[in-house]
Amino acid sequence: MATPPLPASEDLARFFEARGEMVKPWTWHLLRLAKIREAKDTMDSQEYLERVQEAHADLMRLGEFWKGREEEVFGGRYRPSSVIEPMPGSPEDR
Repeated sequence: MATPPLPASEDLARFFEARGEMVKPWTWHLLRLAKIREAKDTMDSQEYLERVQEAHADLMRLGEFWKGREEEVFGGRYRPSSVIEPMPGSPEDR
């Protein structure tokens, strides 16, 4: 059984925008990975690997994003965070 083709980044962006999901950080990661996948043929293998690893590291940093925000993220009730993480200028800040 063949896997269905992956959507182009433009189609994915339109889909997320229509659903009002462009404010969710994981949505941006999906778009980022789609753009990397589309550009794969124009990069050498080392650059591709570095970009995927960087995207993975950024995605793993979202682990802290969820803590204490479950109601907002999964229940749709926005409450601004009292702490900005990572702090601007810190080693974790890109």
